[in-house]
Amino acid sequence: MQGKSMVTGAPWKHTLRFAMPVLAGSLLQQLYNTVDTIIVGNFSGEDALSAVGTTGSFAFLFLAIAIGFSSGNSVVVAQHYGAGNEKLVRENAATGILLLMGLGVVSTLLGLLVARPAYTYLVNVPSGILEQTLVYFRIYAIGLIFQFGYNILSSILRAVGDSAATLYFLLIASVLNILLDLLFVAGFNMGVAGAAIATDIAQAASFVAAYFYMTKKYPVFRFRLKDYKWNGAHAKRTVIVGFPIALQMIIVSFGLTFIQRAVNGFGQAMTASFTVGQRIEMYLNLPCSAFQTTLATYTGQNIGAKRLDRVKLGVSQTLFISLIMTLIISFLVWFFAGDIIKLFALNEQSAAYCLQHLRTVALVNIVLSMYIPLFGVFQGANHSGIPTVVATGALGMRVLVTYLFRYSTFLGYTVIWWNGLFGFGMGFIISWSYYLSGKWQKNATLTAPAAHDDSETVTEEA
Repeated sequence: MQGKSMVTGAPWKHTLRFAMPVLAGSLLQQLYNTVDTIIVGNFSGEDALSAVGTTGSFAFLFLAIAIGFSSGNSVVVAQHYGAGNEKLVRENAATGILLLMGLGVVSTLLGLLVARPAYTYLVNVPSGILEQTLVYFRIYAIGLIFQFGYNILSSILRAVGDSAATLYFLLIASVLNILLDLLFVAGFNMGVAGAAIATDIAQAASFVAAYFYMTKKYPVFRFRLKDYKWNGAHAKRTVIVGFPIALQMIIVSFGLTFIQRAVNGFGQAMTASFTVGQRIEMYLNLPCSAFQTTLATYTGQNIGAKRLDRVKLGVSQTLFISLIMTLIISFLVWFFAGDIIKLFALNEQSAAYCLQHLRTVALVNIVLSMYIPLFGVFQGANHSGIPTVVATGALGMRVLVTYLFRYSTFLGYTVIWWNGLFGFGMGFIISWSYYLSGKWQKNATLTAPAAHDDSETVTEEA
């Protein structure tokens, strides 16, 4: 098997080398989401911008399923890779692809079926933008199979240490999405429908590129049709590891949906502001998310190789890097918030809301950088239920604070962005308490795959 092992050498070098392509890829993804919003706002108006933005919280439910189960498969593959078992790497990867593609089809059908009741009653989308919201989401849902397919392929590649490849695929998707946005939205004046079609085509292109890259570079993943055999035992292990990850993100999705509902209650100016604020807020979260992904693979490989001692050192070094990166981005957002907002063509009231939003989260989201990467450790050590507990507590607190104080003289509408201080603070306390207790190490090595046979070898790249 050709890949990159993390079981020897300086941990910080491995995690930084692995995380940078993931971070760069996520940055590209956020850039094209931002450009998408800028183009829609400037060429189709603030209502269209609000419609696209308000789809995000519920649409994230499907992304949660894709990321959760593909991440579960990634952890399983990474552990077998760390143990050097090529046969199980191949079998688990094939089963993971079948599982995720099937879930992609089901998600498309479900999304089309529940779109109207979900956005009408659950999200409480303002009537003035409801139809545009439904048009965007329904077209977006058609492309979910490509989103699921891309996520499983990129997760398999990350499991064997190849995080750089995802950067290339996202670069293709980003450039294509921006060009198609300009063509469909600015050129053909197709509004939200054009933006959704551009997104679907870009996702399909990244999926195809990922498949051809994986099968060309890695002989172990050159599957023929007969190799795609359903293995119930392998699927069960992927689901056991992936379900808590997916559940964690689903909880986040529902929590954000209720927060979006509260946002919509303050009117369309707040909805438009929140759309832009969330887009920029995602940049603040890029380092901690990238290092969560990194530590999941790092921990999985080291546990598979019986090197639990390396995990703690990797954690301390990685968290320090995560904090420094987040502080730099927070500094830039705080001081350039006004200039950033001007790009989206918001009206005066929306822009005023957005400025408060960005400067608040530039401070609050620093807390995330100090505990979200720990989720990767728990996932890689087969304790992926802990992030679910943390996410439930943190989101529950955010929603509770939002609905308690949204009309109060204490916080009022500013609770929309200050709720993170309460939620993330709780998440920090729970995560660090569990990590310092050492309970995450229990059974980690016992549930890792057995060491490889002598006949199976791993080729490492320095």
